[in-house]
Amino acid sequence: MHNDSLNEKPDIELRPLRPLDDVALAKVIRAALVEFGADRPGFAWQDPELDAMSKTYKKPGSLYVVAVEGENILGGAGIGPLSGVEGTCELQKMYLAPSARRQGVGWRLMGRLLDDARLIGYRWIYLETFTGMVEAQQLYRAWGFLKIARPLGHTGHGSCDCWFLKELNGPNL
Repeated sequence: MHNDSLNEKPDIELRPLRPLDDVALAKVIRAALVEFGADRPGFAWQDPELDAMSKTYKKPGSLYVVAVEGENILGGAGIGPLSGVEGTCELQKMYLAPSARRQGVGWRLMGRLLDDARLIGYRWIYLETFTGMVEAQQLYRAWGFLKIARPLGHTGHGSCDCWFLKELNGPNL
């Protein structure tokens, strides 16, 4: 894989989510959901864990990584077991503030989470999105995710209309 890193911001740190990050992260996620018209039922907007993400990602097989510049949370992404599908994790709540987009941050987050998913022992990684998130879909495809015809597992995000799957130890690592 290669990434055009001409725009990459080296001063952005990736680190595990901490409880003190919860409020700022929830603001970034909600702002992105509003921006993309996903501030309604059937999307992450209604997820009860949005205000306490650090608790959710303490569960076994889960991890959430935030992108931080100085003291500012710019967004993040996580993985967790996909309910109802053995050996598969779900890429969850990957959202960035506009200032962090097109800076290589999403690329770095994805690389870190794919590595972590392999280390945890997952065989597949699944994600859901929707038609309007064109740039996100380009990132997923660049990392070797393949679009699939129907949703997997039980995510509670019935309004998503695009589903992707990647084998973690297969081609396009």
